Amino acid sequence: MNYVKTIALFLMAAAYGAACFGQSKKWIVAADGTGDYRTVQSALDAIPLHNKQPITVFIRSGLYREKLHLDSTKDKVELIGEDRFNTILTYDDHPGKVSPQGDSINTRSSYSFLVRGNDFSARNISFRNDAGFAAGQAVALEVRGDRAIFTDCLILGNQDILFLNSENSRQYYSHCYIEGTTDFIFGAATAWFYKCHIHSKKNSHVTAASTPKDHPYGFVFYDCILTGDSSLHNASLGRPWRPYASVTYIYCYMDRHIRPEGWSNWNNTDSYKMSRYAEYKNYGPGADNSSRVPWSRQLTDEEARNYRVKNVLGGWDPESETRHPGEPPND
Repeated sequence: MNYVKTIALFLMAAAYGAACFGQSKKWIVAADGTGDYRTVQSALDAIPLHNKQPITVFIRSGLYREKLHLDSTKDKVELIGEDRFNTILTYDDHPGKVSPQGDSINTRSSYSFLVRGNDFSARNISFRNDAGFAAGQAVALEVRGDRAIFTDCLILGNQDILFLNSENSRQYYSHCYIEGTTDFIFGAATAWFYKCHIHSKKNSHVTAASTPKDHPYGFVFYDCILTGDSSLHNASLGRPWRPYASVTYIYCYMDRHIRPEGWSNWNNTDSYKMSRYAEYKNYGPGADNSSRVPWSRQLTDEEARNYRVKNVLGGWDPESETRHPGEPPND
């Protein structure tokens, strides 16, 4: 994409934000120095604490090797990448490494990008952890803020890639590609995945939810595609990180890498007995429910009607902000 097209795309996005929210700030990040900032973190640092004004940050194509952190009081921030395949935010922390402060890296500190602010959104960006296949837990994207939206993004890595890390967080993922090995979508948040491509790279587990007991919904995958590397044949839809884990797949395509029993317990613990695992009208070689574990269930038509975005996300409806041109409401 040339310079003129880049600016045109940014101005269109900024105009959309201004129309929706009123006056907003617009910044450009470019590693070559042609924008307002050379690094993504410098742009995030420039956002004032306790921010309530919409801020749009356009990131030009490039590999940004940074450990990123958006503070909890920096709300209403939107990141837009020039090209989702070539606007890459990445780092390689994982257990076994030591932070600059001398602390040992663990799952919770391994993130490449940590989002604490509320009303955050991202579009056309690759979030990645480069730690490698055998590195263990290595988070690419950790989200703790409420009302987070990710559209047309790639979330890439291996184990524990997408950490939905707050029981008070509601998150929405639309038309995203998410890949990993073990428990690569995990945490306590309530989240809706719409038309996402979920790709397994190992005979392991797609999800590891830790949904609180008093939350009616956890992770909902709606009209998504589940695929796996060609050698896989024994991947599970999920295992319960905590006793009341809630995961539901609705109208999803499941390829042959999904095991016949569908789900897994957690190292033979009793967490599965209280888990809330359900499916509804999925299709594909891995969707045959005749051999599913007895502690999972198929939703009835009446139950399935309760699975609407606004209902699942506690009254928040992000779809009006993310709907693709010409796409009808998801109801």
